[in-house]
Amino acid sequence: MACTGLHPRVAVIAIISDDEDRVVAGQRIGLLGTGQWSFPGGHVDQGEELFACAERETLEETGLKIRALKIVAVTNDVFTEANKHYISIFVKCERIDPQQQPERIEPNKCKGWFWKSWQDIKALDNSHGEPQQLFLPVKNLIRDNPDISNIVRN
Repeated sequence: MACTGLHPRVAVIAIISDDEDRVVAGQRIGLLGTGQWSFPGGHVDQGEELFACAERETLEETGLKIRALKIVAVTNDVFTEANKHYISIFVKCERIDPQQQPERIEPNKCKGWFWKSWQDIKALDNSHGEPQQLFLPVKNLIRDNPDISNIVRN
């Protein structure tokens, strides 16, 4: 079912890895995807560069100062029940200080930030009748890019 009368919005989602190939992930709180796991990110502001968006959103949400490096994937995410449509751009990022750890800066938007392996993230992608544990853009990322951990690593 197509969304009517609305235009897709653009979101940038940061994939931040550590030396053990784990990524920063958190459980969402809010109107869209409550309880589901995602990476830091958000809407692109008018006139904002994509990499600047990844860096800004990550700082606002986790306190991490990062450097956006490259676009690794794009997903088309239609939230049918919420009548919302996003184009999500996933950006590989690195911490400026490799020792800095993510913090819960926006407690009304995220339950907390944790380091998760790609195996952990993929294990959250269950479609066996249980409530979805991955935010739709991340679910689509894994579906469309089964070797995402290698893509991000390179």
